[in-house]
Amino acid sequence: MILVDATTLYELGQVGELDLLDSFEGTVVVLDAVADEVTVEPAAANLARFLDEYDVTTALDIDTFEADAMTLLDTDERTSDVMLVAALLAGREREEDVALVSGDKRLRAIADGLGATVTSTFGVVVRATTDDKYFSTTQAKRVIRRTDHHGVQMTGTLRERAIGEVSG
Repeated sequence: MILVDATTLYELGQVGELDLLDSFEGTVVVLDAVADEVTVEPAAANLARFLDEYDVTTALDIDTFEADAMTLLDTDERTSDVMLVAALLAGREREEDVALVSGDKRLRAIADGLGATVTSTFGVVVRATTDDKYFSTTQAKRVIRRTDHHGVQMTGTLRERAIGEVSG
């Protein structure tokens, strides 16, 4: 199960590259609560198209894990972060391989602590380059630069590191 956070949906959605999420093996999960957070255009329209065109799970049976997720996040609100952590807990309970794709440092740390694989938007681009013979290194570099120009705040060092990872 690959859980995708709103940060990645926004970043890839802004540049029309959500289909890169299809490069993962396993079930891609975009929880309704997470999708509801993506309201800025063109990311929202691109997300709606992605959800219609790809086999994406939008709901999981995670109710029994919500209270534990709220405790881990120290909140009493039922936020999308709570839903993601509840899904991580559910996956761990079922001894399922779980990954989180997010740019949120707190969520990434919690997911890592729960034994999930953690990656970012740039990890998605790198994976698509290495796993898809039709997605070239040049295309990946272009996606990284476009996301950078659409509001993803990267230092020059981080941008060059991401491009370096794509290059090989």
